[in-house]
Amino acid sequence: MSTPALRTAVAAPANRITGRLRITLVVLLVAQFMLAVDFSILNVALPVIGAGLGFRLAELQWIATTFALSAAGFTLLLGRVGDLVGRRRIFLAGLAVLTAASLLGGFATSPTMLLVARVAQGLATAAVTPAGLALLTTSFPDGPLRQKALGLNGALMSAGFTTGAILGGVLTDLLSWRWSFLLNVPVAVAVLLVAPAVIAESRPPVRPRLDLPGALSVTVGLLGIVYGLTQAGEHGFARPTALVPLLAGAALLVVFYLVERRVPEPLVPVRILTRRTVAWGNIAGLIAFGTETSLVYLLTLYLQKTLGFSTLGAGLSFGVLGVGTVLGGIAAPRLIARTSPTVALVLGGLVQAAGTGALLAIGANPGWLALLLPATFVGGIGNMVVIVGFMVTATSGLPAAEQGLASGLATMAQQVGITMGTPVLSAVATAAMAGGPAVLPGVRVAIGVNVALVLLGVALAATFLARRRHL
Repeated sequence: MSTPALRTAVAAPANRITGRLRITLVVLLVAQFMLAVDFSILNVALPVIGAGLGFRLAELQWIATTFALSAAGFTLLLGRVGDLVGRRRIFLAGLAVLTAASLLGGFATSPTMLLVARVAQGLATAAVTPAGLALLTTSFPDGPLRQKALGLNGALMSAGFTTGAILGGVLTDLLSWRWSFLLNVPVAVAVLLVAPAVIAESRPPVRPRLDLPGALSVTVGLLGIVYGLTQAGEHGFARPTALVPLLAGAALLVVFYLVERRVPEPLVPVRILTRRTVAWGNIAGLIAFGTETSLVYLLTLYLQKTLGFSTLGAGLSFGVLGVGTVLGGIAAPRLIARTSPTVALVLGGLVQAAGTGALLAIGANPGWLALLLPATFVGGIGNMVVIVGFMVTATSGLPAAEQGLASGLATMAQQVGITMGTPVLSAVATAAMAGGPAVLPGVRVAIGVNVALVLLGVALAATFLARRRHL
């Protein structure tokens, strides 16, 4: 951490955010919220974009897949680049790339232009998200202040995904899908203008070397896993287009682990993975993001294909989920302060499982919306409590030199969870439909698997992170 940033953090009161720190928090949270919105804002607009630019039906998935591949695959690498060149510098550079990419996408005239823009947006996300999280954790002292900041960050990240689904429908129906890109431009420019004045540069005290073999193996390995999962969502896990990249990606991740055990300055020191808080905290985060974002996808299918909702109507139905996530983000730091992050992981997971489990009763009548809305609201609260617990667990209690790495791991868990949750549960739903026209039976089965995954996260947290004095 740089000296000015350290002085700012130390000088801050122990239990409230004032002055420059408040502006710093707003700038970082706005950037993170905008990036979360980008994950989902185009999903409901894909058919309209395809018709406007001439995408074939089979090519539409690449509008989402190219973004997800670059965002998830390059997060760890660009998180370390931020440690090398300065986290503020990579944060600002990533926002500049995002601005240019959003302009390119907004004015795209061909499928190739649009896909290039999505790749660039994904790379910008992979740079800005870990850098922003590292700047957040190094700007606020470990304790109540950081927990509040991480709680707000987690709430806005999850709410951003839901907001993206809502905004995508509103902008596409009322204006044009192009505004889903162009909306980024004024926000990113505003952050670029303010951030240099309020955010101090941050980097580890000793500049690390770039572990190129580790960077290549983990990046290509993650690309293989994410690509394989997206293909499995479309065609099933048995197809070679899914199986080969999944196996190759898994093999490269094993190579990555072996490389990290031997190189002098590894990208991910194996010792940090031996910390229970880092390892199990990130697993809990991956499950939390994967289950909630995939639930949004499953319920979008249900609302549009079973209940006959329009794109706009389906998007607006997730408004209560967004409110629930915000409330969960506000409540989580208070819960953690009174108990522990582990209690947040366990209690939040149980609440999320209860809310999601209630959706197993949904039927084909629009009257079931009376169950869906409160159930998603409750589930959203629980999910956000888990996410804040994950952020605090995975990034607290570490030296400043490891904050960039811990933030990169947490961001990677978040982005891989968002990326892999939907294709996995989409494949489950498709298999459960057994080729039939009815969507509802497949959605119910996938929701059941979703609940089982949430409960698995609860069990892992209770088993490996619990302390006797809290649980």
